[in-house]
Amino acid sequence: MNRLVFGRYLPLDTPIHRLDPRAKIIAMLIMLVAIFLPTGYGGYIVLGLFILGTLLLAKMPFKFVISAFKPMTFMIIFLLIINIFSIKEGRLLLAYGFLEIYSGALLQTFYIVVRLFLMIMVTTCLTATTKPLDLTLGIEYLLKPLKRFKVPAHEIAMMISIALRFIPLIIEETMRIMNAQKSRGVDYEEGKLKDKIMAILSLIVPLFAVAFQRADDLANAMEARGYIPGHERTRYKVLKYHSGDYILLTIASLLLGSMIVWSIVL
Repeated sequence: MNRLVFGRYLPLDTPIHRLDPRAKIIAMLIMLVAIFLPTGYGGYIVLGLFILGTLLLAKMPFKFVISAFKPMTFMIIFLLIINIFSIKEGRLLLAYGFLEIYSGALLQTFYIVVRLFLMIMVTTCLTATTKPLDLTLGIEYLLKPLKRFKVPAHEIAMMISIALRFIPLIIEETMRIMNAQKSRGVDYEEGKLKDKIMAILSLIVPLFAVAFQRADDLANAMEARGYIPGHERTRYKVLKYHSGDYILLTIASLLLGSMIVWSIVL
């Protein structure tokens, strides 16, 4: 659990870190649309190479990205089981009683896994190379046109940023509580299912208490600094596009266009 990396910022000095957060958010959305296009494995190889090149340019350790993918293991196993019992296409690979495994089920599961892996790589690259404050500013700037429709752009951006920032903090508090309870004899690994459920319940209550306490401290700190939702505020940092941002958006747009053509031709 303490290895969860989603929402964690890596303080490095790379060309990707120095890009405008708005450009990175737009590029991420463009890549997510391209990932969901039915381009086949050839298209995913092209997207994977582009994303991998971005990760290398950001000097992001590959183990860091793999760690972000580990929490999806249970969902992948669940999808595999569902596909085995629901998809009866392709070549029959294994027949044991009522259990029949077809090649179509495995290929469909692998197809989903590739999509998930690419999506996690893109989102991890965004959160790991963008400071939470910059991410908040970027989301707010992109949501500004919605203010005409009375949409609270700043409040939405603030909530997203706080949620991302709280993920590693909650994980840290969870590990601290687990270690404290282990020192008092609580066992999370051994014992019957009922004992494991009771151990987890004993973890949830103090975790919620700590989370509410942190939320209250954050609210008091924001109020003490004069933060008022909805009021106009001056900016210490003003976002500006540079040549690298335009290059990123151009490459991402060209890649999306080629994926659209590829899916139509395919």
